[in-house]
Amino acid sequence: MEWYEALGLLVGAIMFLMAMGMPVALAFLAANILGAWIFMGGERGVSQLLNNGLGALTKYALVPIPLFLLMGEIFFHTGLGGRMFTAIDKLLGRLPGRLSYVTVLGGTAFSTLSGSSMGSTALLGSLMVPEMNKRGYKPHMSIGPILGTGGLAIIIPPSALAVLLATLAQIDVAGLLIAGVIPGLILAGFYIATIWIQTKIDPDAAPAYDVEPMTFVQKISLLVREVVPMVGVMVVIVVLMIRGFVTPSEAAAFGALGVLILAAAFRCLTIDAMKKSIIGAMRVTLMAYLIVFGSATFSQLLAFSGASRGLVNWATSFDLAPLAMLLVMFAVLLVLGMFMEQISMMLLTVPIFFPLAVTLGFDPIWFGLIMLLALEISFTTPPFGLLLFVMKGVSPKGTTMRVIYTSAFPFIGCSLLLVALLIAFPQLALWLPSF
Repeated sequence: MEWYEALGLLVGAIMFLMAMGMPVALAFLAANILGAWIFMGGERGVSQLLNNGLGALTKYALVPIPLFLLMGEIFFHTGLGGRMFTAIDKLLGRLPGRLSYVTVLGGTAFSTLSGSSMGSTALLGSLMVPEMNKRGYKPHMSIGPILGTGGLAIIIPPSALAVLLATLAQIDVAGLLIAGVIPGLILAGFYIATIWIQTKIDPDAAPAYDVEPMTFVQKISLLVREVVPMVGVMVVIVVLMIRGFVTPSEAAAFGALGVLILAAAFRCLTIDAMKKSIIGAMRVTLMAYLIVFGSATFSQLLAFSGASRGLVNWATSFDLAPLAMLLVMFAVLLVLGMFMEQISMMLLTVPIFFPLAVTLGFDPIWFGLIMLLALEISFTTPPFGLLLFVMKGVSPKGTTMRVIYTSAFPFIGCSLLLVALLIAFPQLALWLPSF
């Protein structure tokens, strides 16, 4: 069987099963068993493939995923996230558009810990949009920042999705996590500048409103009590990894312990909150581990059947410049994001794109960060980006898809500008990991 026939059989089987309504992880598993039976010698091949897949689940690099997810669940269910949102809102005072800034700053912290862009969009949409509408905000000032926070959440550590991508691609987990720090801060700056420009162009888009005045001492006290401890957990995790004192798995353990201590210190650590946190983290972890199992076996089948080698040879035979190939892969991810969620996209593209990227001479850490950004941008790309429909579901009645599309465009532009900067200046991503 030619390589393109093998690739078409494997990918076609997966797409067919997904179209029939089968869960993504099970669709990959079924297609992998079919491929092993055909390419690896029937029953013995299937047994070998399953053994190899189970071996992939024992990797130490996977440990941060449940711990990072547990951090986010505790952060949300104990009310620590709500305290931080309220504190940031009070600290910004009468700043025009302050609730938009609160959404970016507080939403990024929550989204980063939660590891779920769809979940955080649903939460922020139901929490912040009604409040901003009540304050007279125009739709683009309430919807846009919520859609934009996902781009920050996916690259600023701790990011469970970044850990999963690094594991699937077999690259350094700590390197990919740390690589997102500087680009993440730049993207946050872009978002804040976008909101500021929008309020200057149209002051009525986010009118200021009276708040209870606070003295400087009260503001410092609020900052130290409600914001610094929450943000401090994330900062400590990043610094420990940069300095090389801990591995990503150890950093995730310290982070989960830190959030537990904070919840206990604020007297909001209840049995009910812990039960909900553990169940939530376990649900997403099991899904992620099924994805890793499917990806490991899918990658082996692509290699064993010759599909990955044939695809790389075919792609490089066009004699396109590396930058052109990068843009092609970026465009493929944008298109896939209109129909698939991020983990499914990673499962489908990582075994193909990363060998091609290495062949083209791209740094794996840098390419991984570009891919993370592409995954997130694709989620908000009109007309079919999945986050757009999540936002539609939690927006007030009468909110049209056109309004949601136009609200997303400025923040998509910020993310695309960051991608262009990373292509022009790769050291923005590689400088911190070099330590």
